[in-house]
Amino acid sequence: MIVRALVLVLVATATLTAAPAPIDLTGQAWAGDKPVADAVVWVDVPGAPRPAHPAPAVLEQRDEQFTPRVLAVQVGTRVEFPNDDRVFHNVFSFHDGKRFDLGLYPVGTVKYVPFDQPGLSRIFCNIHPQMAAYVMAVDTPFFAVTDASGRFAIHDLPSGDHPFHAWRPGGTTIDGTTTDGASELEVRWP
Repeated sequence: MIVRALVLVLVATATLTAAPAPIDLTGQAWAGDKPVADAVVWVDVPGAPRPAHPAPAVLEQRDEQFTPRVLAVQVGTRVEFPNDDRVFHNVFSFHDGKRFDLGLYPVGTVKYVPFDQPGLSRIFCNIHPQMAAYVMAVDTPFFAVTDASGRFAIHDLPSGDHPFHAWRPGGTTIDGTTTDGASELEVRWP
């Protein structure tokens, strides 16, 4: 009888102290009164579990352009750079973030770059100057890139107040704080 009561007390205590359910944080990014496509929004959650091997990501070369134009990845992600074009390319990044030069490579070839540090990498092709893209490596599993209407969704965010950051091409990085329990976030550049 005493053992049974102790088990019930332990189960009740565990139920009362269980962590609140994670939320799906959705929102929209704005610059003035216009929605912002291709913005990266990420939320820092210290101590949150992280996947041992982040999902692979692809920055494709086709029709002498990169697709997508903006790619967000978790630090540790290996990004594929397939040449699905009809011409040679030489993909490189010599500015901030990850620095690399993949050299000249032909149609049908895939090269890989591990993004092992946080930051923004500006990606170019030294043969085709009109080709440009961005890879933002963030040190959190909670991130998203906005769609054409500026909307984004970050899934399974632990509850609590957390710092967030947002970056867009041609803009500055802005910072703020999510509010515990809020499932909607507006990101606004002046």
